Amino acid sequence: MRKAHLEDIDEIMDIIKMTILEMHSYNNYQWDENYPQEKDFITDINEGNLYVSERDEKLVAFICVNQIEPDEYSGLDWSSTKEGMVIHRMSVHPEYRRNGVGLELMNFAEVLAQSHNIAYLKTDTNSMNAKMQSLFIKCGYKYIGDISFLGKEEPFYCYDKLLQSSTPLSSIIPKVTSVTSS
Repeated sequence: MRKAHLEDIDEIMDIIKMTILEMHSYNNYQWDENYPQEKDFITDINEGNLYVSERDEKLVAFICVNQIEPDEYSGLDWSSTKEGMVIHRMSVHPEYRRNGVGLELMNFAEVLAQSHNIAYLKTDTNSMNAKMQSLFIKCGYKYIGDISFLGKEEPFYCYDKLLQSSTPLSSIIPKVTSVTSS
């Protein structure tokens, strides 16, 4: 894992295009031509919140983790009132799915939060995105409720997780580079 660079944008957008095609094939319209856009990832990179995973020098996945909560989160009864980090915009290249890359990204988000002395994570996904829902549950996230989001017809399901004691970054993901506190 490493922080994303502006030079990664083309590969990120290629993964986005493939992910959108796949999502639409099973009637999940969470992502489309309006979201996410290249400008979203440029902002993530410039703010130091986008991380990528590589295999054989090829970018195969990405995840954005920051402390920006959508306004829609305010109406939910979350598990904690603690300061938390939020997982946004995550995807794995279709050719690298079902190989633990998604779990690696989720574990990374936990370790990143703990490295900032934060023991609480929140996230959401479209109700039609059964694959992400399954990943969240597999990673120990708790379903909190649903919100209307991004002008989509289907609700978004929200999840959270209270983290255990801090674990050194290097013991979970030895390949992490360029993770710094902001």
